[in-house]
Amino acid sequence: MNTSTIDNWKQVLKRCLIVPVLALAMAAGFGTYEILKPTGASAATAAPAATPLDDNTVSALLSLDRAMETVAAHVTPAVVNVTVTARAKAVPLQGQDQDQLQQFFGNPFGQRMMPRQPEIEHGLGSGIVISPDGYIVTNNHVVKDATDIRVTLNDRRVLQAKLVGADPMTDLAVIKVNGSNMVSLPWGDSTALHPGQTVLAFGNPFGFRFTVTRGIISALNRANPYTDDPRKPGEFIQTDAAINPGNSGGALVDARGQVIGINTFLISNSGSFSGMGFAIPSEIARPTVQTLIKYGKVDHAYIGVGITDVTPENAKFFHMDQTVGAVISQVEPDSPGAKAGLKVGDVITGVNGRQVSDVGHLQVIIGQERPGSKVNLDIMRDGKTMTVPVTVDSLHDGKGNSSETSNTERGKARWGIGSDNVTPELREQLQLPGEIHGAVVTNVQPGSSADNAGLARGDVIVEVNRHKVENAADVKRELGNTPAGQDALVLVWSDGGSTFRVLRPTAE
Repeated sequence: MNTSTIDNWKQVLKRCLIVPVLALAMAAGFGTYEILKPTGASAATAAPAATPLDDNTVSALLSLDRAMETVAAHVTPAVVNVTVTARAKAVPLQGQDQDQLQQFFGNPFGQRMMPRQPEIEHGLGSGIVISPDGYIVTNNHVVKDATDIRVTLNDRRVLQAKLVGADPMTDLAVIKVNGSNMVSLPWGDSTALHPGQTVLAFGNPFGFRFTVTRGIISALNRANPYTDDPRKPGEFIQTDAAINPGNSGGALVDARGQVIGINTFLISNSGSFSGMGFAIPSEIARPTVQTLIKYGKVDHAYIGVGITDVTPENAKFFHMDQTVGAVISQVEPDSPGAKAGLKVGDVITGVNGRQVSDVGHLQVIIGQERPGSKVNLDIMRDGKTMTVPVTVDSLHDGKGNSSETSNTERGKARWGIGSDNVTPELREQLQLPGEIHGAVVTNVQPGSSADNAGLARGDVIVEVNRHKVENAADVKRELGNTPAGQDALVLVWSDGGSTFRVLRPTAE
C-alpha cells in the first residue's frame, strides 16, 4: 500500500469517527435540554389559579345582586306580553304604485285602479297586571285600532283580553282578562323620586319576553316631545334603563318593586336604545287608569289658555323673582279662562294652594280635574298677587278646541325683524283669527337673534314689552323705546298659538 492510499484511509477513518462524536454530542445536548426543560403539564400547574374573592370583600356587590334578584322575581310574574291584531285603513293606489301595476298588468277595463284592500297589522307591547281580577295597564299606542288582543302571562298561558278604555291624551289604556288571584303590582309615588335612584324596567323588547334591565332615574319632569298635540302633558321620567321597541306599556319600578312609571317611548337616532328611555309617571298614570276602569274614558278638563314657561330670560318682565309657574300667552275667546278674566301675561303660580312648577305641571293638575269643578288659580299680574276662581270645562264637549297648550320657547331672540301691517288678504292667507291684531313679520335677518329664536315670515307680533300693538309702526316705536342694552319682550302669534319671546339687543 503506497503512501497515497494510506492517506486516503486516514481521511475516511477520521470522518467515521467524527460523525459518532457529533451524534453523541447532539444526543447529550438534547438530553440536557429535555432534562432542564419543564413539561407542558408542569408549566400549567406551576402558577396556581387565583382564588375567588371572599364574600366579605364583595359583600356590598353580592347584597346588591340579591336585592335586584328579589325585585325581579317579585315583579316579573305581573308583567305580561301584549299581542295585538289590527286592521289597517285602506289606502287608494295612486301615483307611482298605480303606474307600476299598470305597467306590469295593464288596465284592460280603462278604469282607475281599485283601492288597496285593508291590511292586517300585528303589534307587540307589554302590560302590567294591576289588580288580582285581571285589569292590565298598557299604552294606548299598543292597542290602538285593535281587533284582537291577547295576553301572554309569565307562566306562558295565553288569554284573550278586551279593551276597557283608552286615553290618547296620556297614551294610556286598560285591558282586562278573565282571572282571579293574579299577581299584581302596587303603585309607587313618582312625586317622591330623585335623579340617581335605581330603577328596573320590565317588558318584552323585540319579542324577547319578560326582560328586565337596570338603570337609574336620569331626570324628572321632562317636557312633552309630541308635535301632534301640544295639550298632551309631559312630566316624563327619563331613565338609562334600556327601553326598546316592545317595552311600551311595561313597568318602571323602584327598589321596592312599586310601579313608578309606565314605559312609553325612547329617543334615538337609530330607533333602538341609546340611553334615553321615557316613562309616564305614576302621578299621571294612576288616576288616569282608575278613571278608565270606572268610566271607560277620561274627560279632561281645560281652561282655554295657551301657556309657556317662566324662564331666566323673561322672568323680569312678569315681576317674577323665581323661574316657576306658567305664563299665559293666549286666552281663547269664550273659554273658561276668558270668562274668569284671565289675561295674557298673567303668571299662574298655584292651583288650589298647590304650587305650580312649570307648564307641564300645570297641565297635569288641570287635566285631572273633573269638568265643571271650580279651581282657584294663584296669579301674578303686573307684580301683584291675586286669586282667580275658574270653573273648568270639558275638553271634549265641543265648547272649545284647545286646552292648556304648551308653547316651548325656541332659542334666544334679538333684533333683526322687518314687519308690515296686517291686510285683509294676509289675514285670510294666514288664517288669522279676528281677535288677533298686530304686525306681520316680513323679513328675518339670517343669523340674527330673531332667526335664532325661530321667528319667521308670517309670524304676527301682537305685543311688545307688554304693550299691545296694532300695526308695524307700533312695533317699531315700542322696540325703539327699549333702553339701549336691555332686552325686549314680544308676544308672537304663530301656527295657531301665541308665545312670548325675549329679544336681546345685538352686541355692538
